[in-house]
Amino acid sequence: MAFISFVGRVLFASVFILSAWQEFNEFGSDGGPAANLLAPKFLSFSKHVSTHTGFQVPHFEMKYAIAAAISVKAAGSLLFIFGSSIGAYLLLLHQLIVTPIVYDFYNYDADTKEFNLHFAKFAQNLALFGALLFFIGMKNSIPRRQLKKRSPKSKTL
Repeated sequence: MAFISFVGRVLFASVFILSAWQEFNEFGSDGGPAANLLAPKFLSFSKHVSTHTGFQVPHFEMKYAIAAAISVKAAGSLLFIFGSSIGAYLLLLHQLIVTPIVYDFYNYDADTKEFNLHFAKFAQNLALFGALLFFIGMKNSIPRRQLKKRSPKSKTL
């Protein structure tokens, strides 16, 4: 059973590892295509947040955000493979930040093809988020093994 669980964690984490590897290979000096895709979406998201909440999202360089995302995905995936809850929390943090920004279905009309595409990807990432929450919940619900206290052996003559 432990081997099957390990294989499941490897397959699940492969989504994040392959994504991080692709972004790392395409990074370049400006953050690569991921930064070019994320910059206008982040600007739109920050305007949306500031108009609805009044909170001003700080500006920062996209290549640093992409580098941080690559690092979080890679470290979280490796920790997750070995069954660490910290890895699951890192992947949760990544999903929580990236999903509503990249898959901004709320900026499109419901009749358009882009809306359907973004909404489907958003739902897939929501399912990954749920699977991570399930892993954390199961990890915390299983009692840890306690060492058995050895009873002292009686001396025999």
